[in-house]
Amino acid sequence: MDEPKLSPFALNRGRIVLLILGAFLVLIAISTSMGGINAYQQLREANAAATSATQEPTTVEPTLSP
Repeated sequence: MDEPKLSPFALNRGRIVLLILGAFLVLIAISTSMGGINAYQQLREANAAATSATQEPTTVEPTLSP
């Protein structure tokens, strides 16, 4: 009987799972490179604005009651 030769490039379940996980990893890397850095910079700017707003001294003027 002739048994079919197994090709080293044949797709089996394990290789299909690895291909799907690799494609998912590439998708995450692309989405991070497209928007992740900008979002991080905007977060840093918002944090700096919030902390500088809370650090400003506030003066309360006394009110005189008649």
